[in-house]
Amino acid sequence: MVKMLIAVEDQEFYDHWGINPRRILVVAFENLLKMKIEAGASTITQQLARMLFLNREQTYTRKIKEALTAIKLERTYSKNEILETYLNLYYFHRAYGIAAAASVFFNKKPSELTINDCAILLGMLKGPTINSPFNNPDKSLQARNRVLYAYYKYGGISKDQYESLKDQPLDVNPQPEEVSGAPYFTEYIRQYIENTYGTDKLYNGGLKVYTTLDLPLQQSAEEAMTRHLDSLQRMVEARHDSYDPNYTFVVMKDGVRTHIYKRIEGAAISIDNKTGDILAMVGGHDFDKTQFNRATQALRQPGSTFKPFVYTAAIDNGWTPDSILFDNSIVLNIPGSPDWRPRNFDGEYMGRMTIREGLKLSRNMIAIKLLLKIRPELVVFYAQQMGITSPLRPVPSLAIGTSEVHLDEITSAYTVFPNGGIRIQPRAILKIVDRYGNILEDNSAIKKEEVLNEQTAYIMVNMLQSVLEPGGTGAGTRYRGFARPAGGKTGTSDNFCDTWFIGFTPQITTGVWMGFDDKTSIGHNMTGAVNALPVWTQIMLTAHRDLPQEDFPIPPGIVMADVCEESGKLATVHCPTIMREIFTEATVPTDSCAVHTRGGPYTSDRYRNVLPDTTSGSIRF
Repeated sequence: MVKMLIAVEDQEFYDHWGINPRRILVVAFENLLKMKIEAGASTITQQLARMLFLNREQTYTRKIKEALTAIKLERTYSKNEILETYLNLYYFHRAYGIAAAASVFFNKKPSELTINDCAILLGMLKGPTINSPFNNPDKSLQARNRVLYAYYKYGGISKDQYESLKDQPLDVNPQPEEVSGAPYFTEYIRQYIENTYGTDKLYNGGLKVYTTLDLPLQQSAEEAMTRHLDSLQRMVEARHDSYDPNYTFVVMKDGVRTHIYKRIEGAAISIDNKTGDILAMVGGHDFDKTQFNRATQALRQPGSTFKPFVYTAAIDNGWTPDSILFDNSIVLNIPGSPDWRPRNFDGEYMGRMTIREGLKLSRNMIAIKLLLKIRPELVVFYAQQMGITSPLRPVPSLAIGTSEVHLDEITSAYTVFPNGGIRIQPRAILKIVDRYGNILEDNSAIKKEEVLNEQTAYIMVNMLQSVLEPGGTGAGTRYRGFARPAGGKTGTSDNFCDTWFIGFTPQITTGVWMGFDDKTSIGHNMTGAVNALPVWTQIMLTAHRDLPQEDFPIPPGIVMADVCEESGKLATVHCPTIMREIFTEATVPTDSCAVHTRGGPYTSDRYRNVLPDTTSGSIRF
């Protein structure tokens, strides 16, 4: 390899002192005649100087700098050290350095390379991409033979050896590629680096990128998603024949029209609450078929997963979990549009209820009425403060999630609840280092911002825990074995197009979405609780397998009180139904119930505890 390199690039390498004056004069005269820089006279040392300190700009100024640097290198290092550094740094398409190149192209160690192997690699010196055997086998073969000829003329091989070697076919044995884990996450990183540092730095910078990915969790998320999506796909295909235009499309195959079923897709993302680290990211069913990342690129209606932002704005502005609203029908007059008659998922109305129950049971009418009382603009403000960056329309339907968002942004916004009102900027990259050890980016510092009162955040955690209790729309996760303290919210958009579950523990927040890319309905009653919740549960079981159990810390200023379910005031012995509820010191009732002045004693059979058990994660009735 060393002799062949000298034969091809710099035959007088051991005789010059960094530059070759005779060669420079010959090449300079040739370039002057042609009025442009075409041929080069760089020695191996000059090429190394360019690799280490300069660029490939074709100017006389750069050439002068290159020559001066080469002279300095020759005075500082031995000839063999210069050759060693050159071969360890050179970019051989997909590989930096001879050891990596030997492995990538031939699955060998450098000491195992044959003459032809060396010639193939050195043929890439004039064009790593163009002369790569992976990209252009014909050009690679021609370049190899030019190197062999130069080596023959140098005296490295005989004429008979040259004739024999040049007639051999191009022979490469690429290192078996490991199947890359987390393809959507990897592509997300690649796009970021390309957009931030440019294509040249991405592919030629020899970068080391340290990410936040938790590979075992990623693999579990991919497996859970694939398994559930495949099951849903079979269900869809069983319910709809292959000619149904809503669920199939037509392709031409061998001149014959063939109906192919649309593919149901899914996405998931898990975030470490304390650091913002993205631990897992699934962007679709099959990266080979579609690289569109539904975790970061797809705008979808969040449905009821948006409701917590409505309740957050209300709680932060004086409402309490026991505040009463009526779940009944309303008609809203919208100027320039037909009257809007919203309804609940089940088409039924349940009358008087607390807003805690409204959230737990995901009653659309309660969320809409609450939004109207506090104003849509206020809800938009809180959602944006917590991390929603997609445009939100301040209209009544915002309460039931009609403004589209990305899965990653709404999942990140949910982390504010378990973080006690602190928003932490999500991160996928911890550090980027170039091949010289220079740190291009260091994200070790966690970016925090207080965006919500900690008492409000805790009350929302407590209310969202109710969603996972028996009767709540997220109770299915408990039946599937996830018993840790947790809160979350299901979501289903109109006509069962988008199905969601976003939930959290004190340590991790995970969001899951499923649906068709073209917003075709998955099917009647295909809700977030049916589709997204099982995948969320599996991901979270894996995520917490080796984590200690933690409880949501109760901040100062939070109090609990027994209140009359009907009046919302402090309960007396005469109140027929009493419930224990959570308040701040500023919102806890101070007056006793004046509605019930007579009745039996205060007994436990009239007591209804609406709070989740915050000490063990189990469910209390």
